[in-house]
Amino acid sequence: MILQPSRHIRTAIITITMLAGTVLSSHMASASSEPDVEARNRQIVTEAFDRWGAGGATFFTDVLAPDVHWTIEGSGPSAGLFQGRDQFVERAVRPFASRLASPVRPVSKKVFADGDHVIVNWEGAGRAQDGEPYTNSYAWIFRMHEGKAVEVTAFLDLAPYDDVLRRIPAPQTE
Repeated sequence: MILQPSRHIRTAIITITMLAGTVLSSHMASASSEPDVEARNRQIVTEAFDRWGAGGATFFTDVLAPDVHWTIEGSGPSAGLFQGRDQFVERAVRPFASRLASPVRPVSKKVFADGDHVIVNWEGAGRAQDGEPYTNSYAWIFRMHEGKAVEVTAFLDLAPYDDVLRRIPAPQTE
């Protein structure tokens, strides 16, 4: 004799099966979208570096969220935390760039992505206004959100960077 489960047990089994299916499909959708976000973040940063290397001048507006937190690691006068893209550009980028005859451009790069983080290890080269070359190695770690970097941690040799700031006078403002 085969026992038939009661109507309540059948309903419970069906409900549990449906819930398990929903949870699994939700997890699978989330897991499958993560590589898409990772690939898209990597593409955004890679393409911005490519444009910059080709002579573009919009890298920071292309990649950084307006409220980015940018940290330059290390010790010395240039290390520190910059709150927002405008503050970072005004206090770190513009004073340095104003002392260059040719801007720093990435000459080589390696780009790695892991979830919402993109890491770029790159070599940069430019020329100071006194004719001396500027070269440096960088590692920038971006935490991306909706296609923009909301946090950046930058590692570089601050000695050559600070040397340009110390050696070349700031341009006179009118």
